[in-house]
Amino acid sequence: MKLHKEAHAVYKTQYHIVWVTRYRRKILVGAIEVSLRKAFKEVRDYHPDWYIEETGTDKDHVHLHMIIPPKYAVSDVIESLKSNTSRILRERFAHFLKKVYWDNAGIWSTGFFVSTAGANEDAIRRYVANQGKEDAGQAKLVF
Repeated sequence: MKLHKEAHAVYKTQYHIVWVTRYRRKILVGAIEVSLRKAFKEVRDYHPDWYIEETGTDKDHVHLHMIIPPKYAVSDVIESLKSNTSRILRERFAHFLKKVYWDNAGIWSTGFFVSTAGANEDAIRRYVANQGKEDAGQAKLVF
């Protein structure tokens, strides 16, 4: 398990993030999918402490496995990713996307799904319950 460090924090805040295209349009295929993956890398150039561990797409939605430092609100990170990738894709595929989306509201739906990923709940409960014993070196916990 790799931990990330900042000046005053050590963390492994992992998230599973999903969002869909507006109107569930099936546009994430071919060159658009390839450009989307490049766009994630371009956004990360501006935020090198955002770690996109894995990306996955289907024709109408995106899955990300990310590690986001605790100094950022997850919703702000998702908003930034969605707005920047939308802008990039609309610039690169303007002719096609104008046929699919007739306004300038972007290509992503307004909502998203996010869940945390990490140590399982039982391991955390055991760790918390045995904290005093572990500090004394009496309990051996396995994650």
